[in-house]
Amino acid sequence: MSVKEKQKKAYFKAAKPIWSLGRELEKNILAGFRAQFCINDDNSKKVLLKIAASTLYRCYVNGKFVGHGPAVSPHGFYRVDEWDISSKTTGGNNIVAIEVAGYNVNSFCRADQPSFLQAEIVAGDKVLAATGDTGLFEATILRERIQKVQRYSYQRIFVEAYRLSPDYAKWREDSNIVLDTAECTVTDTKNLIERRVSYPKFAKTTPTEHTLRGRIKTGVTPETYWKDRGLTDVSDTYKGFYEDELEVILSKELQEIETVKSQLIGKRYSNEDIIDLDTNEFEIIDFGMNLSGFMGAEVTCSEDSRLMLIFDEILVDGDVDFKRLLAISAISYEMKKGTYKIESLEPYTLRYLKLLVLKGKCKVGGLYIREYCNPDTDNARFECSDNRINTVFKAGLETFKQNAVENFTDCPSRERAGWLCDSFFTGRTEYYLTGRSLVETNFIENYMLPNKYPCLPEGMLPMCYPADFNRGEILPNWALWFVIQLEEYLYRTGNAEMIEALRPKVIALFEYFEAFKNEDGLLEKLEGWVFVEWSMANKLVQDVNYPTNMLYAKALEVAGKLYDLPNYTDESIKIHETVRKQSYNGEFFVDHAVREDGRLVVKDDTTEVCQYYAFFCGTADKERFPSLWETLLRNFGPNRKKTGKYPHIHIANAFIGNYLRFEILSGYGYVSRILQESVDFFLYMAEKTGTLWEHIDTRASCNHGFASHITYSYYRDLLGIYKVDKGAKTIKLRFSDTGLKWCKGIIPLGEEKIEARWTFENGCYNYSATIPCGYKIELEKITDLPINLSVKY
Repeated sequence: MSVKEKQKKAYFKAAKPIWSLGRELEKNILAGFRAQFCINDDNSKKVLLKIAASTLYRCYVNGKFVGHGPAVSPHGFYRVDEWDISSKTTGGNNIVAIEVAGYNVNSFCRADQPSFLQAEIVAGDKVLAATGDTGLFEATILRERIQKVQRYSYQRIFVEAYRLSPDYAKWREDSNIVLDTAECTVTDTKNLIERRVSYPKFAKTTPTEHTLRGRIKTGVTPETYWKDRGLTDVSDTYKGFYEDELEVILSKELQEIETVKSQLIGKRYSNEDIIDLDTNEFEIIDFGMNLSGFMGAEVTCSEDSRLMLIFDEILVDGDVDFKRLLAISAISYEMKKGTYKIESLEPYTLRYLKLLVLKGKCKVGGLYIREYCNPDTDNARFECSDNRINTVFKAGLETFKQNAVENFTDCPSRERAGWLCDSFFTGRTEYYLTGRSLVETNFIENYMLPNKYPCLPEGMLPMCYPADFNRGEILPNWALWFVIQLEEYLYRTGNAEMIEALRPKVIALFEYFEAFKNEDGLLEKLEGWVFVEWSMANKLVQDVNYPTNMLYAKALEVAGKLYDLPNYTDESIKIHETVRKQSYNGEFFVDHAVREDGRLVVKDDTTEVCQYYAFFCGTADKERFPSLWETLLRNFGPNRKKTGKYPHIHIANAFIGNYLRFEILSGYGYVSRILQESVDFFLYMAEKTGTLWEHIDTRASCNHGFASHITYSYYRDLLGIYKVDKGAKTIKLRFSDTGLKWCKGIIPLGEEKIEARWTFENGCYNYSATIPCGYKIELEKITDLPINLSVKY
C-alpha cells in the first residue's frame, strides 16, 4: 500500500472525533470516556478497540489495563491504535474506559494539536460502541489531576499531581458509578495514519532492594531556589502556566526539605513487602537497573495523607536528586483516608524510587514499573568469550528498547524527543536488533508528511520531531544528518517511494543553506544552534566551522546519489578540497576560522572530534593523511586524559566523537581496538545503571538512545555480520582478528533470522552460519589467519 493509499484508508467504521465542548485548546485537561457494550453469541468474534487521540491516552476494559498511546505523529496527522481486547471481555455487559490527557502546549516530544478522542469497539463487522453521534460514549472531566502545575522539564509537558479519593478509579469498571457528564461536540475530521510500530507488552517489573530509609524536616529555606526553564520561560511562545497561577509548585516544595536521619537497609525486596511510612519518613527502593515505564503501587492511608514519588537513574550522595536531569522528577498524590491503586499516566525512567510521606500515614506495597519498551528484540542474541563485552551489549540492548518504542528518542526521561543525528545511529541498531525498520519508517514518515513546519525558516527541518519550536529554534547540522540517514534507510528497506517523496524537502534544505555560502563556497555564520558535539567543539562554531562543512559536503554527496543531482556531487568534492586547504595545518584539522576586518582568519583551536569528522565525512583518509591517522590510532581514545598526550587538542565526548571514532576504526578493520576501547568507554556505565549514557559522566541522561549503537558495532565487527542486504538477499561476512576465543549471535531478519558462531582454535577461525533460504554469502577477509567457513540454510 502506497503512502497516499494509507492516508486514505478508512480506519473507523462509525467513530467520529469528539471532545468536551469549548475545551479543545485548554491546557492540561484530563478527560474520561466510558462506553458499555455487550458480548453475546452473535458477536463473539475477535473484539477490537480502535483509538486515535490527542495528546495521549490510556485505556481499560472492565477495569483491566489495556494500553497506552498513541504513537507520535506529525502536525495534521494522527496514528490509530488497534487493541485486541477479546481476552479482557466477558459474556454480557462490558465497560471500556479511556482517559485522555489534552495538553495543548509546545514541547520536544509531541506535536501541539487540539485535544480529541476517536474510538470504537468492533466485533467482526459489527460496531459495538463508537464516539460521535451515537451517544454510546459518555464523557467527564477527571478533576483528580491537578490542572495548573509546572512543566516536568523544558522539553516535556506537565508534572503529575493528584488529589484522590478512594473511589476515584471505580468508574472504569462499575457502570453504577454516575459520571458528572461533560457535553461533547464532534470536532473536525482528522487525517488518520497507521500506527505501524509494534505494541509494547507492558510487563510489570518489581524492585530488587530496599536501599535506604530515613526522616526529613520541612520548611527549610534554601539560599536560592533553583528554577527550571520550564517554570521561568512560560510565555506566549512557550506555553504553560505562569508561576503565580500554579496550584502546587513541586520543585519549590522539594527544595524546602532536608534529610535529618538516614540508614542503609540493603534488604532484598519481596513482592509481599509493605513499606510503612509516617509523616516525614521516606524509603528509597532500587529496581536494580534503569527502567522506563509507568510507576505503580498499592497504597493504604490510615488518615488523609500526602505521598511523593521521587525518582532518578542514579543516587547522588546517597539520595535521589529530583532535579539532576534539570527536570522535576516527582509525582505528588494527596489522598483521603482509604486504599488506592495508583499508576503514573506518563512514562518515566528510573533505577531508584524514593517514597516520601509529607503528611499522614501510608502503607505502600505492590510496587512496580509497567515497562514501556520496544517488544521486537526478543530474538536478538549476542555472546562472546569476554563477559565485559556481554555486559556492555546487554546494556546497549536495554538502552535501545527503552528509546525505540514509538519513535527514536534521545532519552526516555528528560525529553523523549525524536532527535535527528541520534536517529542515524539508532536506525542502524533497530535493523540489527529487530530485523525490521518500523520505528525508523515512522520517524522518517513524520518528517515527510507535513507540508511545512510551523515557525521554522523555509527549507529547514526541525532538530527533533514531532515537536513545536514556536521561537524558531533550529539546529542546522542535524538536518544534514537526516540526509545522510536517508541513504542508509533506503539500503535497509528499499523504500524508494518515501525517499522520492522527500526529494522536495531535501532540495529545499540545500536551498536554505545557499544564503550562508561565502566566497570559498563554505558555510559561514550559520544561524541557530550550530552543534558539533558536547565538548569544547561547540564553542568553536563561528564563523566558518570546519566539522560542519565536512558534514555539509557528505550530505551533498549523499543527496547527489539519491536524487541523481551531479551538481551536488561536484560541490561536495570542492568543499572537501577547500576544507583540506584551509583547516589542515600539517598536523591536525583545526576547527574554525573567524572573519576579521573582512578577511577569513583560520584559528589554531583544535578538537579531537574535528579529526573524526574529517575521516567519517570523507575529507580525510589514512592514505591521504597517514601521519594524522597514526596519531589518532596510537595516541587518542578513552585513555588520553590519563596519558596527557596532546593536551592542546580538546578531548571528545561520548556523543558524537567516540561513536565516529568507532566507525573509523571499523572501516579500517581495527576491530580489536573497538573491543578494548568500548570496554573502557562503556563498561562502567553498564555496571552502574544497566544502560548507556549521554555523556562520559552522569551530569545528564544515563539512558540515551544513540548509545545503543554499540550493539550494532558488536554484531558487525565482532560477530562479523558486516552487512545485511535484504533487497539483494546478500549477507556480507567480514573476518578480522578480535582477540576473542569465540563469539555467537542471532540477528532477526523479519520472520527469519541469521545465526552465526565462530571459535578460534589452534590458530584457525572456524565459522558457521545459518541463513535464510535464497540468501547468499559474500566474504571479506582482513586477517592472515586461516578460516573454515560452513554455511547452512
